[in-house]
Amino acid sequence: MTEGVLLRPMGAADLAAYKALRDAALAERPQAFTSDAETERRRPPETYLARLAGAADGGWPFTLTAWQGERLIGAVTCERDVRVKVGHIGKVVGMMVEPPARGRGIGRALLKACIAQARERGLLLLTLSVTSDNTVAVDLYAGMGFVRYGRLERAIRIGARFHHKDLMVFELDKRI
Repeated sequence: MTEGVLLRPMGAADLAAYKALRDAALAERPQAFTSDAETERRRPPETYLARLAGAADGGWPFTLTAWQGERLIGAVTCERDVRVKVGHIGKVVGMMVEPPARGRGIGRALLKACIAQARERGLLLLTLSVTSDNTVAVDLYAGMGFVRYGRLERAIRIGARFHHKDLMVFELDKRI
């Protein structure tokens, strides 16, 4: 179902499209992200340069994008801590697929490509957090082999309402 969709690393020329996708995702599902839409909307696209792989830091972090023609329809970022003792662990952040493109396997394809890149770069574990009541995302991650190892209660607060985050891990020596 991902026919006609191109997956590729994000480049500097993609920053405006990335920001537009991110701003829309934050506005649509505020409970799904720790960043808030209002603050992020004020950031210029160039502030996302840090999500591009750089040779100076071994290619970390990296952001993979999904394109339908000239339109950016999805993205995921993988970060890694630079400290030696935890440098084998990556963190999946900012997973998003625009609403009209959902249900076509794009999120799964992005996550699979992210796992492959993390494995190629020598990581042993990938972690992520996902809003507990986001059952579509929780099911996607679990279906790809991520396992819940904990829950952070009241992780997100929007007004008077709290949302919990499931903490998940994937062992990269497992096959998907």
